[in-house]
Amino acid sequence: MPYPSLTLTAMAVVTDPQPPARTDPPASPDGGRRRVVAMTVWAVAFVAAWLAIGLPTDPAYAFVWIWLATIAWNSERPWRSHLRFARDWVPVVLLFVVYNLSRGFADNGATPHAMELIVADRFMFGWATGGEVPTVWLQQHLYHPQVHWWDVAASWVYFSHFVVALAAAAVLWLRDRHRWAAYMRRWGFLCAAGLVTYFLYPAAPPWWAAQNGLLTEVARISTRGWKAFGMHGAGNVLNAGQIASNPVAAMPSLHTAWALFVVLFFLTSTRRRWWPLLLAYPLAMTFTLVYSGEHYVIDVLVGWAYVGLTFLVVGLAERGWAAWRARHPKAGTPPPPEHTADPETPPNEPPSPRTPTTPQVPADH
Repeated sequence: MPYPSLTLTAMAVVTDPQPPARTDPPASPDGGRRRVVAMTVWAVAFVAAWLAIGLPTDPAYAFVWIWLATIAWNSERPWRSHLRFARDWVPVVLLFVVYNLSRGFADNGATPHAMELIVADRFMFGWATGGEVPTVWLQQHLYHPQVHWWDVAASWVYFSHFVVALAAAAVLWLRDRHRWAAYMRRWGFLCAAGLVTYFLYPAAPPWWAAQNGLLTEVARISTRGWKAFGMHGAGNVLNAGQIASNPVAAMPSLHTAWALFVVLFFLTSTRRRWWPLLLAYPLAMTFTLVYSGEHYVIDVLVGWAYVGLTFLVVGLAERGWAAWRARHPKAGTPPPPEHTADPETPPNEPPSPRTPTTPQVPADH
């Protein structure tokens, strides 16, 4: 049996599909012990800071802990990788600072809208609550002087607002920076839309309406579950100085909007058997905010509508931008050179004309 020619063997090597090169990081030589130790140190430090300072309810403070968690998780990577994370996230943190400052001046001292929100909730749910808004009805049935398990659960759900969206973004940055950019575009648009609404339509929450005689007694109990165990939130440094405090930024509810946004962003890439569990999160946030006196149901519904508007507008903008770039390639790209010099030719000598090669034909053909 004749052996295959050298030419055919070379052609087979070039044309046969080759296995893709591995792009995942090599396995840790210590079997992951370094990561376990680093994450343990991070967890101990987080709990110590939590007990001493409080839960990180400020986005900038929460970002610091998330960044430290990524460093601990990938402690074997060079420092340039960790600094790249900070470089990409500094604009995001600055946007949050600007957002908090701007929101603090959204009411401009004007009387906030309240009565129309009460009317809307009574119109939607008064048939089931005896004419009361859902907040008043829930507190009449669930709020007691002693703290119950649902008060603790509600406080933890409320706290998740400050970390879930940021943590999801951090995981995306580590795994797929392209999806991280898409996530941040939508998140930024959602926050900007909410901020504009705060300026155009300052609205008061139920606890404010109760303090001003528009509702029966409503207690603000969103953090009640923490206080029962001697815990507290670190709070916002800006709010501590009353610079960014705004008690009337209730419409729309960005708490439930963020919760639904995170769930919808990952829903299509998650198995359907997990969908009920994921969708339970924005529903739990809705119950928490309505029960604790932070928002009306109408605030929640408007926040959900803003989420749908965000995905629609940003998705259309991305497709339009991609189509425009396809029709208008980047200008200023130099054309490819007509002649390429032989790398073995000295620079002072003109390139020698190439001799056309004659294809080799096997002897048996």
